[in-house]
Amino acid sequence: MLNLGILAHVDAGKTSLTERLLHTAGVIDELGSVDAGSTRTDTLALERRRGITIKSAVVSFRIDDVTVNLIDTPGHPDFIAEVERALAVLDGAVLVVSAVEGVQAQTRILMRTLRRLRIPTLVFVNKIDRRGARGERVLRELTERLSAPVVPMGVVTEPGTAGAAFTAVRPTAEDAVDVLADHDDALLAAYVDDLVTGEGIHRALVAQTRRALVHPVYFGSATTGAGVPELVAGIAALLPGAGGEADREGPLSGTVFKVERGPAGEKIACVRLFSGVLRVRDRVPLGDDGRDRGDGAARVTAISVFDQGTDVRREEVRAGEIARLWGLVEARVGDRLGEPRDERRRFFAPPTLETVVVPGPGVDRRALHLALTRLAEQDPLIGLRHDEVRQETSVALYGEVQKEVVQATLAADHGLTVSFRETTPLCVERPVGVGTAAEFVKKGDNPFLATVGLRVEPAPTGSGVRFGLEVELGSMPYAFFKAIEDTVRETLGQGLHGWQVTDCAVTLTHCGYCPRQSHAHQGFDKSMSSTGYDFRGLTPLVLTEALRRAGTRVHEPMHRFRVEAPADTLGVLLPALAGLRAVPRATEVRGTRCVLEGAVPAARVHRLEQRIPALTRGEGEWESGFDHYAPVALGAPPERPRTDDNPLDRAEYLLRVTGRVAN
Repeated sequence: MLNLGILAHVDAGKTSLTERLLHTAGVIDELGSVDAGSTRTDTLALERRRGITIKSAVVSFRIDDVTVNLIDTPGHPDFIAEVERALAVLDGAVLVVSAVEGVQAQTRILMRTLRRLRIPTLVFVNKIDRRGARGERVLRELTERLSAPVVPMGVVTEPGTAGAAFTAVRPTAEDAVDVLADHDDALLAAYVDDLVTGEGIHRALVAQTRRALVHPVYFGSATTGAGVPELVAGIAALLPGAGGEADREGPLSGTVFKVERGPAGEKIACVRLFSGVLRVRDRVPLGDDGRDRGDGAARVTAISVFDQGTDVRREEVRAGEIARLWGLVEARVGDRLGEPRDERRRFFAPPTLETVVVPGPGVDRRALHLALTRLAEQDPLIGLRHDEVRQETSVALYGEVQKEVVQATLAADHGLTVSFRETTPLCVERPVGVGTAAEFVKKGDNPFLATVGLRVEPAPTGSGVRFGLEVELGSMPYAFFKAIEDTVRETLGQGLHGWQVTDCAVTLTHCGYCPRQSHAHQGFDKSMSSTGYDFRGLTPLVLTEALRRAGTRVHEPMHRFRVEAPADTLGVLLPALAGLRAVPRATEVRGTRCVLEGAVPAARVHRLEQRIPALTRGEGEWESGFDHYAPVALGAPPERPRTDDNPLDRAEYLLRVTGRVAN
């Protein structure tokens, strides 16, 4: 079993290669076409119309006795979340690079991520039959621009013509020893002593490929089929498979990487099982980020696994396999099944943009909210926010293309017409100082039977929200501690300026409760005894005051950028970048080309992308990605309207009602 991802920059030929692999393996008799919208993996109407992959798709084929689950992922950067979910379940990958365009912006991002995650990866240089194909130059770019150790696995003849072909040749010592010896001292010593054999080189190549230390490079054409049989042989020989019998004997552990809806609207969870065996009618605990959500265990009602281009019903799914599960009605993308494991999480930055969805004439707002909730179920990173007071729903975005996808999906699947307001950046708030506050049971105007004291202070960048205790864990029931922590995290979802509060440490400094009490010969009396309600009600009030005393500062998302363009356009590029608050940090002139690197506010990225072609005579290459959050420097910090059910607003209400500020 091998779970294989196909990744690439948009238009590099990734989906076409998927079709060719299925055809070579005998799964399909006729090749589908991206242009004609007839490919096996692009099933959405919008995918067929635009000729791009939006949702990851799984299809299976066999190479000899190895079953390969092939996952075709999006290439457009707006759908990087789909790629992220696929990476979490892969055993190996094929990175597709165009022989004409060479290494592109998304290629760099993907290779950096694959290498960081140590996912064994082969490179397939596609389109060698296209005019302008540049095999040797692409090899140099792979080494120089990707900083990746690569080993060519053959030679190309007649590149740039319809007769372009690839002949596989086993790497010799002269071809590969410089790369392989960096990670193998014994191989280097054998080479110095002139004892290296072709078989020794091959063994080292296999071992280092499976450890993601080197990347074999194949050339070919998905259109003509050149080089594809050689790539198939390389997949079988060089990439590692999934777990075996030992993993099947282990505890149940899996990950939900995709959620679909069936013809009758039923929820279907796509799951990679890492260990154990899962059977129909088994009950499965669900959790996220290593913690149970409290939904309880769900019963699996049906299982299908992928086999030879389709999925077939089975009574069980085993470690290493990918399956579709029915019955997990509470499942969400990113959930774990069973035991937690060291999962690959958060490889790419979360969305940094937001827009308000505006319902069209006659659109029922409740129906729209339900439809958007279903979209968020399939893609949690769209970050749905609903404001009952303003009757508005906002979604988070990676880019403008996602707007069209949301709009088309709502129209096609739900019959709802929508438009969007202008896209705005998603900021965050960070504490700037230390703030403390406390409320004590039966003292002052505290309306709750609870004592809560909290301290808020800054934490290191990127640490998120940390919750700690300065009280004894046994000083009150654990459920009350859980209620406080959960409410703290919920409350910090929208801070003093309406943005999520992050990179902060919240410490419980005081706690207290009233034990279960009752009048003589009577049952439990809630008016005399603390409940979780008291702690959920008091915590936002105390946290609000502590946060006010600490103070927060709004930070806006910043993208790093890289522009490569003709050197003689530098004079027009620099003023244009400055006009959009982009700050170049490094400028380098390389002959007739120049490279600028720097930072730009996320809100200005789309406008810059649109201007680059005109500023560079169409010869500029633009690459950007989230880098960090920076304090808002110009004007007053942007305010984000808070939703009416936010705990901070409930706390403000209580402050007004009681007519006082927390002690």
